[in-house]
Amino acid sequence: MSKKQVCPICGKPTVAEFRPFCSRRCADIDLGRWFSEDYRVPGPAVDETDETRSGEE
Repeated sequence: MSKKQVCPICGKPTVAEFRPFCSRRCADIDLGRWFSEDYRVPGPAVDETDETRSGEE
């Protein structure tokens, strides 16, 4: 048996054109969550008080 993939946003079956989503709408919702920083990729903490920036001198 193969497991049917579902959209991570709404739970409906995925559509090949928008995979892993079911529609453009759900893909856009996911993109908006990345832009608003609802999703984050783990990494080292950044000290925002440090004024030295790479490439700027």
